[in-house]
Amino acid sequence: MSTAERLIESTRELLWERGYTGTSPKAIQQRAGAGQGSMYHHFAGKPDLALAAIRRTAEEMRVRAEEQFSAPGTAVDRITAYLLRERDVLKGCPIGRLTQDPDVMADPALRAPVDETLAWLRGRLADLLAEGRERGELGAALDPQATAATVVAVLQGGYVLARAADSVQPFDQAVTGVLGLLAAHVPTTHE
Repeated sequence: MSTAERLIESTRELLWERGYTGTSPKAIQQRAGAGQGSMYHHFAGKPDLALAAIRRTAEEMRVRAEEQFSAPGTAVDRITAYLLRERDVLKGCPIGRLTQDPDVMADPALRAPVDETLAWLRGRLADLLAEGRERGELGAALDPQATAATVVAVLQGGYVLARAADSVQPFDQAVTGVLGLLAAHVPTTHE
């Protein structure tokens, strides 16, 4: 792995663990095994490196989600697979956690990939839900956009509840709850 790659990967890990404010250039350099000169050779500074790390995390999150979203099955099957996939719940969402970081939210460049990723997720879920409704897998009364926003809010809120309780149970309950709400929109004749 190149020095630039090690710096990006180290920054990604530190942002997830400590947030932007808690991630110092020195900590990045130490974790990457790179000197200060190497860091500033590849990146203009901490904001530039953080942006590269956030973009990489966002892209990987989209790719992982798309694996479930584009798999065979009904819309509910694919959303269920996405919600039930293995996650490091107690660490929280590596993108969602950044919304709680005031320095990230105050910087339009750093905030942009966070907003874009969460908007993509809502949009992709809305598309799946609309597809399910069109195929008769979901009732006509279901609002795909509102339901997609609800799914994302429950997922992100589940992370918060789990971290506060230091237990995955609240996250699992939130996911079970939203899946129950989705199941209520599956017509009884469609099984």
